[in-house]
Amino acid sequence: MTSTTTTGRLGALGRAELTLLVRNRTAVFVALLMPLMMIFAMKSSLDRIDLGGTGLTVAGAALTGGLGMVLLQVVYMNLVATYVARREELVLKRLRTGEVSDREILTGTALPAVSLALAQCVLMIVVGGLAFGLGAPRQPGLLVLGLLLGLLLLSALAAVTSATTRTVQTAQLTTLPVFFVSILGSGLFVPLEVLPDRAASLCELLPMTGVMTLVRAGWLGGGEGYDLLGSGLTALAWTVCGVFAVQRWFRWDPRR
Repeated sequence: MTSTTTTGRLGALGRAELTLLVRNRTAVFVALLMPLMMIFAMKSSLDRIDLGGTGLTVAGAALTGGLGMVLLQVVYMNLVATYVARREELVLKRLRTGEVSDREILTGTALPAVSLALAQCVLMIVVGGLAFGLGAPRQPGLLVLGLLLGLLLLSALAAVTSATTRTVQTAQLTTLPVFFVSILGSGLFVPLEVLPDRAASLCELLPMTGVMTLVRAGWLGGGEGYDLLGSGLTALAWTVCGVFAVQRWFRWDPRR
């Protein structure tokens, strides 16, 4: 890389990762098609749940949950495999011998997945507004904040999870705890409003719950100011903890 600016280095790393992503058919399938398939699965599941009193429609709950699925699958699950692959191929180690900083390496590697997730979220919001009658986001700033926090949080969690993942194949297993806890307890599949009070209070402390609360309120409206502030602080706290964990435990050398 001949560029000496941060933007140039990030751009070069991002282009290289995008090329590798496009060549990986499995990763492209998971990134592009799986979130859409999961939306239909969520919609059929929500048809059997009584949403009365939650203020949500089946379409609204399914599509906001779909945004969460995009974040989990396109960013978190894809990035764990990417970080592990680059580590085991000694790419990360070689990059560290140049002028690229550790933060730039991690950010540049994540750029394609983050950009793809953002594009899918925008497309889903547009389609949801036009085809399902959800309309434009009620509070766009809140929606953007929720998505940005989700991208940062899951990128950090992906880097942390990669430290405990030995191979690309085992990444399918090590990502399952965060994946299942998020879809079941953070309001993606089942709105927290239909859960018992004690269970809902515990679920509010999960990493993705604050993100989903902000996303849902930003797109569909509703939510009290105090509750939204608490959700934002929870998501921010998890993000800060994730960044600290990356600095402390991320592995640059192969696990052999």
